[in-house]
Amino acid sequence: MTQPTRIRRVPARRPRLLDLFCCQGGAAKGYADAGFDVTGVDIAPQPRYPYRFVQADAIAYVREHGAAFDFIHASCPCQFYSDTQRLMGNDHPDLIAPTRAALKATGRPYVMENVRGAVPHLHHPVMLCGAMFALETYRHRYFEAGGWTLTAPPHPVHTAPVAKMGRPVPPGHYGQFVGNFSGVDLARKVMGVPWMNRDGIRECIPPAYTQHIGRAALAHLAPALEVAA
Repeated sequence: MTQPTRIRRVPARRPRLLDLFCCQGGAAKGYADAGFDVTGVDIAPQPRYPYRFVQADAIAYVREHGAAFDFIHASCPCQFYSDTQRLMGNDHPDLIAPTRAALKATGRPYVMENVRGAVPHLHHPVMLCGAMFALETYRHRYFEAGGWTLTAPPHPVHTAPVAKMGRPVPPGHYGQFVGNFSGVDLARKVMGVPWMNRDGIRECIPPAYTQHIGRAALAHLAPALEVAA
């Protein structure tokens, strides 16, 4: 009698994603949910970051290690591009151009994210909005895709009123969740970031955005990943 052969199945490798300027990990959560193995890098300690973390200068790190990853996300600090910071006379570095140069040098597909004020500095950015993902906040963010093509879901009309900045969010309104906003627990629920504090929430990307990007990136990477397997 022939005995059945035991087949040992080796789990497929999860593609590696490098999350630059990671802060508390809003982007990371979406990429992990999409199926990536995430490593975050930030120059400041990030004890709330929920995945593998390296404290380092992001641009220096991607220059040295970026080619070891399958896909790279970069959220350069937005203060240079913020109207509020300019009005206050605060001085911050413009990091988009040097980050882009470092990303291109890796030869890996990437996405760079920033706020509306950074649009003139980004190449053909795609805008994502909370309404595209049924989130009760609009939070427009702009994404430059390098080495691949990113598209956005349909953008619903903004029908819900937005709560005034710093005020509690009334029923039927969408929250802004910026600055010293009111309602951290509500913001955690709306944005899908239950581990974050106020500092992390007011600057983070909702994970729903990067889950969408991550799924599209995996579709782009699939042929190369199949060959590697």
